[in-house]
Parts: sequence; C-alpha cells; structure tokens
Amino acid sequence: MNLTQKYGSHRLGYLFAVLAAIMFGSVSVVAKPLVSSVDPILLASLVYIISAITLSPFAKKKKRNITRRDILLILSIAVCGAVIAPSLYFVGLTHASASDAAIIANGEVFFSVLLAVMFFKERLRLVGWIAILLVLSGMIIITTNLNFSDFTLQQIHYKDMLLILAMLFWALDNNLSRYLAQKMDVANIVQIKSAIGGVMLFVIALLVFKVDINIELNQIMPILALGTVGFAASLYFFLQSLKRIGIVRTITIFSMSSVFGVLSSAIFLAEQISLYQIIAAGIMILGVYLVSRKETVISPV
Repeated sequence: MNLTQKYGSHRLGYLFAVLAAIMFGSVSVVAKPLVSSVDPILLASLVYIISAITLSPFAKKKKRNITRRDILLILSIAVCGAVIAPSLYFVGLTHASASDAAIIANGEVFFSVLLAVMFFKERLRLVGWIAILLVLSGMIIITTNLNFSDFTLQQIHYKDMLLILAMLFWALDNNLSRYLAQKMDVANIVQIKSAIGGVMLFVIALLVFKVDINIELNQIMPILALGTVGFAASLYFFLQSLKRIGIVRTITIFSMSSVFGVLSSAIFLAEQISLYQIIAAGIMILGVYLVSRKETVISPV
C-alpha cells in the first residue's frame, strides 16, 4: 500500500505543503551565518547545483515522449524560477533596504494567486480571499513589526521594482511548475530546474559580479544542508503538493515557512520571539485553516 492509498491524495498534498514550508523555513537559519562571508549569488548557485545532484537518484530514467512544447515549458520554469527571479532579487537586494525586501517578498503570494486565477481557472470564494489576506497580513506583521517608518511609497524606485519583478517570476514559476507536474515526474522537474539555475547563476557570479570562490571547510556542511534539505527536498515536496491540492492552497500553506523560520531562529539562534510575531503566527494559522477548507477554492474541472 503506497502513501496515496493510505492517506489520500489531498491529505498527502497538505502534508507535503507543510513539510516544504518547514524545510524552506530552515533556510534563513542555516544561511544567516553564511551570507556574511559567502557571496549571496555564489551561495545560491552552489545550493541549486547541490539540489540537482541530490535529486539525481530520485529522477526517473524512463524515456518519455517529450514534445517541443514540454521542452519550452521546462526551460521557462528554469529561467523564470532559478535564473531570472534570484538574479533580480539579489541585484535588487544589494541596493534595497532589508525592510523593503521583506515586505515586497510577500508579493509572491498575491502574484501566484492572481496568475492561478487568470491562467489556470482556479477561483476563490470570499472566504478564500479573506484567508489569503490573513496570511499576507501575518507575514507583513512578522517582517515589519508594524513599523513602516523606513518604508514609504516615495521610496519605491528601480531597486524595489527589481524585487517586485523577482516575486512575479517566482509566482510564474509556481504556476508553470504546477502544470508541468501533471505530465512529468516531480523529481525530474526540480533536478532540471536546479541544474540549469545553478550553472547559470554560477556563471553570473563569476562573469558579472566577479566573485572570488573562497569556501572554508566549516562552511561546506551548512551549504550541503541548504542544497539538500532547504532547496531540493522543499522544492520536491512543494511540487508534489501542487499536483494534489493546487497552487492557491499550496502557496498559502507554504507561506507558513516564515513562521517556522521564526521558531527555528528562536531555537537554534537564540533570537527572541516578539509579541508581534506571536500575533502574526496566530493570524496566519487561521488563514491556513480557512484556505484548507473544501469550500474555499473552486478548482478547474
């Protein structure tokens, strides 16, 4: 008896989304000590390459009839989600403030839902939109503590537009991956996407940013953990969830990774959890509960 037979496809989809959120939530905790000494784009390229290598044993070797359209879709997913989006994000982050990046990063939820409604015929009932807003509100509270003094509309210019465009391309990647996951093995999708993204980001780091490769021995294990758990495993479970419960529910549950990130920071980095973060976690959990109800999302027939 396999997992789908035992637990059901939808239940398994929720489980995979939660696992993806937990694993991706650990990324900030593992990466935080690294980013001060390892170039962010070089770090991103290495974890994507490690992700591709990690998933190689799980990728199915059976030959499939891949059409030209499928190849274009695979390339689009890789370029959008593993090349353009992280490149825009890291370039924008070198000029933008941390508060700008934290708030704008929540736009991925909006863009993912918007694209799902526009192109994949998913529809939200009123309670669904309320759930999305609750989750987004919680994420904003966590990242800002309701302190907007350093972020005004007058400050939005090209550096913030790069971050916004990055969220749009990641949202496009989410939706395209959901479609391709219906036809192709998930491990293959993540492997190919990671390989293309890792290699291209590595080239960008060397040729565009002229980064010197200087990795110390004590940084190898954290980088391996980021590539295998934070990216390979989380992407794999994320796409498995997309196949079963759709983009709206998956991206909403996956947004809980910020809550898991806060908890991990408190446990492993001894960071204090504020009252704002506790309130935000409660709001987000309520939003996730609402969006998980069957009557919340009207999926395409």
